[in-house]
Amino acid sequence: MSATTDHETVDVLVVGSGIAGLAAALASAREGEEVVVATKATRPEGASSWWAQGGIAVSRDHPEQFKQDILAASDGTADPDAVDVLVENANEAVRDVLVETLDVNFDSREDDQRESSERASGDEDYDFTREAAHSEDRILHVDAATGKHIHVPFLHYLDDHDNVEIRDDTAALELIRHEGRVHGAMLESDGDAAPLYAGATVLATGGIGDLFTHSTNPTGSTGDGIAMAALAGADVADMEYVQFHPTVYVGGEQGADAASDASATGDGGDPFLVSEAVRGEGALLRNGAGERFMPDYHDDAELAPRDVVARAVAAEREATGTVVLDVSPLDFAAEFPGLVEKCEDRGVDYTEGIPVAPAEHFLCGGVAVDDRGRTSLDRLYAVGECARTGVHGANRLASTSLLEGLVWGLRAGSDAAGHAPTMIEAPELLERDPDLPEDFARQKFLRLRRVMDEYVGLERDPADLNRALGVLRRLKGEVDAYVRTRTARSLYELRNASVTALLVTRHAIENDESVGTHHVVEADPTEEPEPRADD
Repeated sequence: MSATTDHETVDVLVVGSGIAGLAAALASAREGEEVVVATKATRPEGASSWWAQGGIAVSRDHPEQFKQDILAASDGTADPDAVDVLVENANEAVRDVLVETLDVNFDSREDDQRESSERASGDEDYDFTREAAHSEDRILHVDAATGKHIHVPFLHYLDDHDNVEIRDDTAALELIRHEGRVHGAMLESDGDAAPLYAGATVLATGGIGDLFTHSTNPTGSTGDGIAMAALAGADVADMEYVQFHPTVYVGGEQGADAASDASATGDGGDPFLVSEAVRGEGALLRNGAGERFMPDYHDDAELAPRDVVARAVAAEREATGTVVLDVSPLDFAAEFPGLVEKCEDRGVDYTEGIPVAPAEHFLCGGVAVDDRGRTSLDRLYAVGECARTGVHGANRLASTSLLEGLVWGLRAGSDAAGHAPTMIEAPELLERDPDLPEDFARQKFLRLRRVMDEYVGLERDPADLNRALGVLRRLKGEVDAYVRTRTARSLYELRNASVTALLVTRHAIENDESVGTHHVVEADPTEEPEPRADD
């Protein structure tokens, strides 16, 4: 990185520090580029990849079967060419980066686990597991905490790389763009904003969990990359496909207002995801009457696609008051010690079943990209959850998100190399009005979440979607009025969340077909209307 007058330049700017962003940084650095990774996260829990539990799927010796499983889980909507890229590169990407470079010690079937590098030539000793909608055991894992066992060594490796600088607690506020080309971004740290000009910019900003009261995403998942790209003119696609994970412990039962308020203050009962791998090992879902119900909803029962299981769990909670995950069919303490610790920390007696509910988990759509992560804007790339690669279609197959981030991150980072940064006039971020009211952003987020929870959740009624659109438009208008004269990270996050919420809602309105995670229902005209979200 270099400085010219008051402006910094770098070969490649990566925005975000999950597995996709780190893979992009690694690939660019391998090409000899100077790389800056700018991340809002404070390490390591601030990135979504750290929270990934189930594992990372690989093709093993059956890439075609892996492809068919992905297509089936997507309800036939995934792009077959994109899926080919994923399954054909899966084994090599995992071997190269995770095994040989980072030495991730995936669980082995043998008691005397050998070093990962000693097992890299074959996979027979790995403890492959299976999750929902997979037809074979193909998922590498480390207990039920695979994400952090990949993410932490990845960060440490790049920290020691001469060509990579990681800037924590640094937010991208705006892309620097001119005539269809992106030249870097305005970065904010400690309240100060300045341009960083880059030969190429890679967005890897993660998901949209902050748009909903309950989510498996880390705090700060406000759709930043999607919103910045959309505002710059980049194409977005499949935004209606928001996946809800069916088995999340969301804390004590609470009303909508209390839940939203707790979420906004960061105290939502300390939720945690109960990995799909637990059901893969035999755990059963039971309703408030103690009945196992998933066989009534799908032939694959607990291992049905996530969208099916999530709607079933929601329906049974509504009908019987609660749903628990019965872990008695397996040796839960021995197989998932990390989850046992989470239960014990929260006073949950897992021997009596773990109370679970659906929670927002993963956005299958995002910034539209090709097989190299290239967007419709020159020198702008997007990878990971903020990108729409076409791999997931309307519903994501379990344990493919880390793999997609790794494969597309490597491909984008390599392709992004070789461009010299060019300085142009940067956006003027104004700070000329008084500070925001103390509770402004929090109150607006509460309003946004109420609308998204009620109208744009697991099931969507066209009339409700149009009602949500009106509320969100007004909300964005209020936020825009402040953004024009104030520069504050919380305000830009709120703007990004409102833009992303509008995109999800608009795409949902435009798609009248129920498919995958997008489930359209018509309200019963004979029912008495209930009180609706505050608009």
